[in-house]
Amino acid sequence: MMTRYSPDRKEAMLSKLLPPYNLTVAEPARQEGISEATLYSWRKQAKLEGRPVPGHTNKSEQWSAEAKLATVIETAALSEAELSEYCRKKGLYPDQVHRWKAESLQGFQRSAEQEKVLRRQARNDKKQIKKLQRELRHKEKALAEAAALPVLRKKLNALWGNTDSNEDA
Repeated sequence: MMTRYSPDRKEAMLSKLLPPYNLTVAEPARQEGISEATLYSWRKQAKLEGRPVPGHTNKSEQWSAEAKLATVIETAALSEAELSEYCRKKGLYPDQVHRWKAESLQGFQRSAEQEKVLRRQARNDKKQIKKLQRELRHKEKALAEAAALPVLRKKLNALWGNTDSNEDA
């Protein structure tokens, strides 16, 4: 039989895995009589939702990029006092959250710079393609002219009746 747990109970259990408690999965499972597999499943689901939950480590600097971004988003509208309270609950320092925000913004700026570089490269590529196509057309015309010359020489010689002329030339 599969037991259903309320969302509040799930949150309470997951919060025990976070700072300041930093309990292992086994401890709250044993305390509350919930299977470790269930807690692992809940933790995995919370990670997929982008929520900051620890993985193999309890150190906040080793959180995934998704968890750090989720923290930045969660704290974006908070005042300094609210941010401090949030950080105390999560076992973080406000400086960490500020640094993560700055790193996120730098990533977006790099993304915009990369977009500019890609557009510039595409424009240069188009110019190069046009230049190469123009060169190809000129070379095709020159090749067609070179191929037509021996044919025209034969016709001219036949018209003038020069059978003695050097046809290899």
